[in-house]
Amino acid sequence: MLDTPVSIRRAAMNLLARREHGYVELVRKLQQRGADTELVELELQRLVEEGLLSEERYLESYIRSRANAGRGPMRIREELLCRGLERSGIDRALNEADIDWDNNMHDLWQRRFDGKIIDIKDKAKQSRFLVQRGYEMNAVRRLLDQQN
Repeated sequence: MLDTPVSIRRAAMNLLARREHGYVELVRKLQQRGADTELVELELQRLVEEGLLSEERYLESYIRSRANAGRGPMRIREELLCRGLERSGIDRALNEADIDWDNNMHDLWQRRFDGKIIDIKDKAKQSRFLVQRGYEMNAVRRLLDQQN
């Protein structure tokens, strides 16, 4: 039971030691463990002031991780919105991320489909796959049209 500021801080620090977390995500996890909302807010605010909890670092880390897993910017944006982050911060982080999305999409396509399009049905299947991964339709179309 997390019923003191010290126990809440310790639990938060343990979670942050494993990986970066967003503020909302950390609040939710601590509340699930029985922490009082007011105490959680106070302790997390202290962590923010001390620079131990940072939305910017979390966004950077999450975007890099998901991009390396083959996810596109649209999918990553939706995942972060579902995690309670603000759209403006997400958009800023995506724009500042040093990621070549077209190159990522091309690499994913090469790994998944061996860089081959057999017929129109195959092209449609590949297009759906890339769009579901979070790449923009125009970028997908450009990539697949260049392969003909």
